[in-house]
Amino acid sequence: MKILFAASEAAPFFKTGGLGDVAYALPKELVKQGVDIRVVLPYYSTMPAKYKAEIKELIHFRVQVGWKSMYCGVKTLELEGVTYYFIDNQAYFDRPSLYGQMDDAERFGFFSLAICEMMEKIDFIPDVVHVNDWHTAMVPVLLVDKYHWIEAYQGIRKVITIHNIRFQGVYDPSILTSIFGTGMNIYHEAGVKYYENVNFMKGGINFSDVVTTVSPSYANEIQTQEFGEGLEGTLQYNSWKIKGIINGIDYDVNDPETDPKLEFHFSADDLTGKAANKAALQERLGLEVNPDIPLITSVGRLTDQKGYQLVQEKTEELLNVRDVQIAILGTGEAQYENSFRYFAAKYPDRFAAVIDFDISLAQQMYAGADLFLMPSAFEPCGLSQMISLRYGTLPIVHETGGLKDTVVPYNSYTGEGTGFTFIDFSGYALLGTIYRALDVYENQPKAWAEMVREAMSSDFSWKEPAKDYLDVYQSLVNE
Repeated sequence: MKILFAASEAAPFFKTGGLGDVAYALPKELVKQGVDIRVVLPYYSTMPAKYKAEIKELIHFRVQVGWKSMYCGVKTLELEGVTYYFIDNQAYFDRPSLYGQMDDAERFGFFSLAICEMMEKIDFIPDVVHVNDWHTAMVPVLLVDKYHWIEAYQGIRKVITIHNIRFQGVYDPSILTSIFGTGMNIYHEAGVKYYENVNFMKGGINFSDVVTTVSPSYANEIQTQEFGEGLEGTLQYNSWKIKGIINGIDYDVNDPETDPKLEFHFSADDLTGKAANKAALQERLGLEVNPDIPLITSVGRLTDQKGYQLVQEKTEELLNVRDVQIAILGTGEAQYENSFRYFAAKYPDRFAAVIDFDISLAQQMYAGADLFLMPSAFEPCGLSQMISLRYGTLPIVHETGGLKDTVVPYNSYTGEGTGFTFIDFSGYALLGTIYRALDVYENQPKAWAEMVREAMSSDFSWKEPAKDYLDVYQSLVNE
C-alpha cells in the first residue's frame, strides 16, 4: 500500500505545534508496520543546516498559479525509514515564520497544486492521499475537480485529518481563478462556498472519502455549535465518514529512562530519579527545594484556548490557602505573560514564570513535577497530558476533547485513575479539582504512588493509533 502524507510542517525539520509532532511520528510508525508512506512538505528556508546538507535535488517543473507560471523544485531526504519530499519555491517559503503571511492563500494554494502535479512527475501514485488541516485541504478538491482527467489519479482515495477546526483557510472566492485556475464550478454549499467566501477546510471535508480528527471526543464535539467554529453543519452532513483517532506520542523521544534532557532517569519501578529531578527543577526555577511541597507545572501557549484565564483568576487564592509551588513555561497573550510575571515577583519562592520556548526545560517540567496543569477550554487531542503521564506527573485537566479521552479521573472509592478532571469550565471548578489533587498527595501517599504507576504504565505510543489509520486506508483501498 502506498500513502502520500501531506502537511505544512513536520518535526524535526519545522514545527510550531502538535501537527509537526504527528507528521513526524505517525509516518515513522506506519513504516515500521510495513506501509510505503512518504511525506511531502514545503521547503521552508528555516530548515536546520544539518538536514539542508543531506537533502538531494530530485526534479523541477513549472506550476500554473492563476495567470503566473511558477518554479517548483522537488527535493528529497530519507530519515528513519521515511522518504520526505520538499516543495521548493523561495518566493513562497523563504519567510521568517511558517504561517501568518499576507499571501498564505497563494502560498498554500501553490503547495497544494504542486503536490498534485508532483505525483505523476516523480512516478509515485499513491493509493491514498492523506492531507492535514486547511493548508493541504484543497488537495482532495483539486484531485476531484481539476485533475480528474489524469487516468492514474482516478483511483486515489482521500483522507483529511482535522487537528484544529478553528483554523480553516477562509479567503475571497476570486482565488478560485487567480490561484487554482478552477473557475467557480466548486463554489457551492457542497463544495468550498462558506457564506460569501471560499473555505479550504470545508472543501477538504466535502471532497475527502474519510475525515479523521485527533480524538473520538473531539470528533463529536466539532459537530456541535459550541465547538464546530461555523462548520458544524458541514460536519453533521458528513458525519457518516468522520472518525476520531487519538494521537500518540513518540516513545523514543519521551522516555523517562533514557531522556537526555533529564539529569536523572527513572522508571515506574524506581522513582528515585523523579524525586531528584524535582529537587533539580525547584533549584533551577528559584523555588524552595523541598520534597514535601507539591509542585504543579504547566507548559503551553498562554491563551484563552489553553484555559490560562482560569489559572490567572485563581492563582492568588490558591497560593494564599495551600502550601504549593507553581511553575509555568510558555509564551502567548500579553495579559497572561504579565500576570504570571507579577505572581513570580510577589511569590518568588513559590511561583515561577518562564516566558520562553524551551524544549529542554519543558521536559524537565514534565518529569520533575507532581502535578501537570492543563485546563484547556477545548483541546482536539493534546500531547502534553500524555507526556506528563509518561513521566508520572498526574494531570489536572478540563474534560474536553482528547483530555477527556486520555486522562482517567481519580476515583476515591476504588483508588483508580491517572489524573484529576473537572467538567464545568470555571475557576471555581479548577480550584476545587486542584484542592482534591493536593488532598490525595498530602494524605494518601499509597494511593498517589499507585496512580503514578498506573499513569506511567498507560500506553500512549503511536503503535495502536497507526493501526487505526492503517485500517482506514485499507478500508478505502478494498472498497
